[in-house]
Amino acid sequence: MKTTIAKNEEQKQWYVVDAKDLVLGRLAVKIANVLRGRYKPTYTPHVDCGDHVIVINAEKVRVTGKKETDKEYMFYSGYVGGEKYVSLAEFRARKPEFIITNAVRGMLPGNKLANELIKKLHVYAGESHPHEAQQPKPFNF
Repeated sequence: MKTTIAKNEEQKQWYVVDAKDLVLGRLAVKIANVLRGRYKPTYTPHVDCGDHVIVINAEKVRVTGKKETDKEYMFYSGYVGGEKYVSLAEFRARKPEFIITNAVRGMLPGNKLANELIKKLHVYAGESHPHEAQQPKPFNF
């Protein structure tokens, strides 16, 4: 019996996910698995065999517990005293796409392949997206 290794030349599918009232962490795991191709029988860990994911309604994603007020994202400028903390509630008001993108990035492997995988994630705050030409299918959880 021979082991087949996936090639990167396969045709990529497009899926659309409505993030309204879905829990952030559980959503991020499912999206990361689709980006990597973990649900396919030809999954190979070191090859990009996943699909594109479009996430809509990013501002309506749900978090559990007191994360809305207590969770903070830390940014560091590289200078002494250059730490800056931004809460999840502030990001939801200013840039809700970052919340889902950051959560999915944390679920991907920490190597060069993750940089290619994250490019296949398209997150939008509202209900509309500009990818109708790709004919995305709804992804069932």
